Amino acid sequence: MFIKQFLLVAFTLLEPSSGFQAAAKPNVGIASQTALNAEKKRVVVVGNGMVGQRFMENLLEYAGDDVQISTFCEEPRAAYNRVKLTSYFETRNPSDLSMTSEFDNDGKTSWFDENGVEVFMKDKVVCIDTEAKVVTGASGTKVHYDACVLATGSFPFVPPIPGNQRPGVFVYRTIEDLEGMLAYAEKNNVQSAAVIGGGLLGLEAAKAVKDMGIKSHIIEFADILMCRQIDEGGHNALVGKIEEMGLQVHCGARTESFVGTDGTTDNDSMAPVSALRFSNDWDDLPVQMVVVSAGIKPRDELARQSETIDIGERGGVVVDDQLRASTDGIYAIGEIALYKNFIYGLIAPGYMMADVCSKVVANDLGIKTLEKLPAFTGADMSTKLKLLGCDVASFGVNQPKADDTDVQELVWNDPFLGVYRKLIFNKDGTNLRGGILVGDASDYTALHKLAVGSERLPEGTTAAMLLTPPCCKSPSDDGEEEIPSDPNAQVCSCNDISQGVVVNTIRELGVDRATLAEVKKCSKAGTGCGGCEPIIKSILTAELEAMGGSLSNNLCEHFPFSRQELVAMMRLETDPSEIDSFAKVLAKYGSGSGCETCKPAVGSILASLQNKMILGEERAQMADTNDRALANMQRGGTYSVVPRVPGGELLPEQLIALGEVALKYNLYSKITGAQRVDLFGAAKHELPDIWEELGKVGFESGHAYGKALRTVKSCVGSTWCRYGVQDSVSFAIRVENRYKGIRSPHKLKGGVSGCVRECAEAQGKDFGLIATENGYNLYVGGNGGSSPVHAEILAADIDEDTAIRYLDRYLMYYILTADKLERTAVWQRKLPSGRNGGGPIEHLKEVVIEDSLGICAELDSRMQHLVDTYHDEWAEVVRNPKLRKQFQQFANSDKTIHKDGMIEFIDVRGQLRPADWPKDGQPQTNWEAPPIDIFSKSEKSWVEVGDVSDFLPNVGTPIIYGDSQLAVFNNKAHGEWHCTQNMCPHKQAFVLSQGIVGDTNATPKVACPLHKKTFNLNSGEQIGGEEDLSILTFPVKVEGTKVLVELPSVVELDAILGTNGLRVHKSDCIDIAGDALKVPVMANKGFKA
Repeated sequence: MFIKQFLLVAFTLLEPSSGFQAAAKPNVGIASQTALNAEKKRVVVVGNGMVGQRFMENLLEYAGDDVQISTFCEEPRAAYNRVKLTSYFETRNPSDLSMTSEFDNDGKTSWFDENGVEVFMKDKVVCIDTEAKVVTGASGTKVHYDACVLATGSFPFVPPIPGNQRPGVFVYRTIEDLEGMLAYAEKNNVQSAAVIGGGLLGLEAAKAVKDMGIKSHIIEFADILMCRQIDEGGHNALVGKIEEMGLQVHCGARTESFVGTDGTTDNDSMAPVSALRFSNDWDDLPVQMVVVSAGIKPRDELARQSETIDIGERGGVVVDDQLRASTDGIYAIGEIALYKNFIYGLIAPGYMMADVCSKVVANDLGIKTLEKLPAFTGADMSTKLKLLGCDVASFGVNQPKADDTDVQELVWNDPFLGVYRKLIFNKDGTNLRGGILVGDASDYTALHKLAVGSERLPEGTTAAMLLTPPCCKSPSDDGEEEIPSDPNAQVCSCNDISQGVVVNTIRELGVDRATLAEVKKCSKAGTGCGGCEPIIKSILTAELEAMGGSLSNNLCEHFPFSRQELVAMMRLETDPSEIDSFAKVLAKYGSGSGCETCKPAVGSILASLQNKMILGEERAQMADTNDRALANMQRGGTYSVVPRVPGGELLPEQLIALGEVALKYNLYSKITGAQRVDLFGAAKHELPDIWEELGKVGFESGHAYGKALRTVKSCVGSTWCRYGVQDSVSFAIRVENRYKGIRSPHKLKGGVSGCVRECAEAQGKDFGLIATENGYNLYVGGNGGSSPVHAEILAADIDEDTAIRYLDRYLMYYILTADKLERTAVWQRKLPSGRNGGGPIEHLKEVVIEDSLGICAELDSRMQHLVDTYHDEWAEVVRNPKLRKQFQQFANSDKTIHKDGMIEFIDVRGQLRPADWPKDGQPQTNWEAPPIDIFSKSEKSWVEVGDVSDFLPNVGTPIIYGDSQLAVFNNKAHGEWHCTQNMCPHKQAFVLSQGIVGDTNATPKVACPLHKKTFNLNSGEQIGGEEDLSILTFPVKVEGTKVLVELPSVVELDAILGTNGLRVHKSDCIDIAGDALKVPVMANKGFKA
C-alpha cells in the first residue's frame, strides 16, 4: 500500500528542472517557413519580451494554423523572465529564466520551430512603414505585416545626474546588464555599491548587488521606500528587514553627482565612479559601483519615427480598449501601451493586454470573428512580492484619497517580528476595501478576494479578526494560508488565475501527470513572479491527497520525511542553488545539524539530482566516510584502491601499473568477483599519489566506495567464444561507461552475457542483458548476496540502443523513488501490479516502455544529465591542490605515521594484511578512558594546531601532538569547536576524525566510521551504546584565524594516547597454510592489557 500511495504523490511532484528538457524538433529554416505560409495572415511582433511572448502563445492557441507569426528580438536570447532577473546570479544559467525551454547557441529555444514562429535574433526593428505595412530590422530584413503588435516594453530611466557616463554606472534591466556588473565588480574589486531607486525595481537591483557579495546602499529620493505600494508604517517594517540583511537604506536622498576617482563631478570625465555626492547636508558616500533603477520610460521611438502613430504627452503609444493604436494594423501591449493616460508597469496587466489583443487581432484579420470584442479596461494593481526575502503586498484601495470619507483603518505593527499590516475597511467595518501587508502576506489571497470582490465580511468574521497576521495566530488558528473554498478566488495575480482553474487543471492532468511544472504550464498560474507558488503547491497537495496517498517513513530525527518525500520536494525547487548543500537542505526541510543517517542520504540525493563533485567544502560534511576518502575504509583504518575496469578488459600497461603500484606501496592485491583488481592497505595520505600513477595509464575511479554503479560484468562473447551470438564485451563496456559514477540509493551491479549459457550471471544482477540472435533480453531487479533474487525479464530481443533507453528509465525511476539503502530487488518487489495484473514487472513495462505515467521524457533527460556531468573524482583530486590537501594525514604537520605503526601487519602467502581484531571484551578492545580527569593537575598550555582554513566545516580533521593523534572538529552548524582523541576505543582504530559529525537531541556527536559507535563531542561519553565507552576531550579556542587546543605536556599525553602504545598487535590470527611470516611487534610503551 505504501508504494502505491507514494507513486501517486512522488511523480506528481516531478518537475523538469533547468537543463532537463525533451529533445527539440528539427529546426525549420526561416525561408522555408515564409514560403510555406505565404497565404496566411502575417502578424509581426516587435519585441520578444515576456508580454510579446505571451501574446504569441495566446494567438497561436486562439488562431492556430491560420496565422503566421514573425518576431524581432533585439537581445541575444529569446524571451526570459525579467521579474526573476535577480535569481540569475544563483546559477548564472540564462535557460533557468527562459519563458519556454533551454536556449540554444543562437539564443533561440525549440518553441519557435515547434510552433512555426519566425524569429529574427539580435535584430532591432528600426523602421515601420505604416502605409506599406512593412517593418525593417537593423539587419536590413524587411517583413510585410497584416497586423503589427508593438511589445517593445520600456527602458530604464536614468536621471540627468552629472557623472552618469562614468565606468561603474549601470542600469538594471537585462542579463547583459547583470553580467556587466559582475565583470566590473570582479575586475575592480568592488566592495560597496549604490542602487539609485527604492521602488520595486530598485529593491530587486539591491538584491542582485547583495547576491554578488557587495555591500549595498539603497538611495531613494522619496521619504519612504515603495511609495506607490506602501505607507510609512510598511516602510519602517520593510527597512528593518532589509537592514537586518546588511543593506543600508537612505531615503530623502538628493543625489547631486557621481564623483569620479579623479574628484571631478562633470559630464565629461571618464574616471571610474568613486562616490555619491548629495545636495543634502550629507557626507559623500564612498562606492565603487552605481546601479540606476529609478523607473522606466516606454520605448516608443519606433512609433515616434513613423509620425503616424499617436504618442502620449509623456510617452507611450496611445491605445483604445482593444489595444489598437491610432494607425490601422498597429497594436501596442505592455509597458509601451498608454491606456487612459496610464502606463502599466506590472506583468499582470501586460498579460491581460496580451490576452485581449490576441483575440482582437484574430478578429480584425478575419481569422475568428467575434460577436463582442474583449476589452482592456484597466487592471487591478494589487501585487504580492517577496523583496529581499520579505513579503510585501498591497491590494485594493491601499492609500485612500484625502476626500474619501468612507474609510476606517486598522493597523498591526510588530517591530519585534518585523510585521506590519494596514487593513482599510468601510466606516461600518462590513467591507474590506484594501490593505498593505509587510513581513507576512501569507493570507493575501483571501484578503485580496474580499477587497476586490466588494464582498461583505463573512458571517461571524469581524474586521479585527482579519488583522492578526497568520504568523501570530495561536496554534488553534489557521497557521497557514487557507485554500480558497470559492473556485473563483484569485490565486495568481500576475495571470489572473482562479483557484478553480488550478483545481480543474490538476484533475484534468490526473494523478500521474499533475506535477507542479505541468500545473503551472497548463494553468499559467505561478509563471510570473512566483509569489503564488506556495498556494499552488497547497492546492496541488490537497488535490493529490483527495486522489489518494500519503507518505511517512521519516529519514531520521532531523527530517520528518522519507527519502522519497525529500527527493520529491527537492525536485520542486526551481533554483538548484537553493538546495546545493546539506546546510541549505536541512534549513529548508529539517532541523538540528544532521547525523550519520541523513547526511549520506542527502548527499546521495544531491549527487543524483545535481551531480556535483562530492568533495567540495560544503559537500564534504555529508559524505559518508568512504565517499570522503574516495576509498573504502578497511580494518585498521587503511583503504582499498579499486580502479574501474569496464567489462573486465585490461591493457598490458595497465596490468603492469597495478603491479608497480602494489609493490611500491606494499598493497595486498586481489582479483574480485566483479572482474577487477582490488589493492588493499593504502594509507589515506598515500591515495592521491597512488591515483596519480594509475591515472597515467588511463585508470578511472571505480566508485567502489560509493552507493553507485560498481561494475558491468561480461563474458568474452562473440569476439572469442564459439558460442557467443553478440559482442558482449563491447556492449558491457558501453553500458558501464554510460552509468559509471551515477549515485543511487544503493550499489548497482550489472552483467552482459554473450549467449544463453549466461557466463556473466546477468540474471543475478540489478540489471542484466543476455544476448539472443535478434539482440538482447533485458532483465531487472536481480540480486546476489545473502538473499539472492532472480531478475525478471523487462523486454526481449531488443537492440542495444533500445536496451540503453529502457535501462536509463528503469534506473532513474529507481533512483527517484526507492528508499534509502534499498536495493533494486526490494524496491521492485514493492511496486504496484500492472493494470492487467502480472505483478510489479508489468507495472515497470507500463512505466518504462509504454510511458503510462507520462514521465519517460523526464527520466531520459535526467539520466542524460548525469551521464553528461560525469566526474572522474580521483582525476579531479589529483589535479586540484586544495582537494589534495584534504588527504594530508595531519593538518598541523607533514609528519606521517606508517600504517603498521597503528596495527600489526602479517604476511600471508607473500602479501601483507592487518592482524585480526581481538574479539570484543578481549585486550585491545573497548579501551577505557581513565576514570578520573587524568590531566586535572597537569600543567597545560594552549597549543596552536593550525589555521581555521585547515579545518573544513562540520567534519573532523586529524592532528598530531607528540605521538598522540587527536581529532579537531569545526562544528560550524553549532558554532562550536571540539577536540577529542582520534582513536575509537571500540577497536583501537585511529579513525574518529573521519566519522560523520551531527547531533542528537541537540547534543553534538561524532559517529565512528567503522562500527557507527557515537560519542558526545562535549563530554566524550558514548551515546546509546551498550559498551559504556568514552573518549577524552580537550578545550579548543580560536584567536583570529588560529586554532588552539589546551593540552598537557607531550610526555603526559603520549603516556595515555600515544599511537605506539595503542597499536593493535596480533592476537589469535590463525594461519591455515602455516606460511605466515611474523612482522616484529613494536614496543608498546604505556600499554596495559
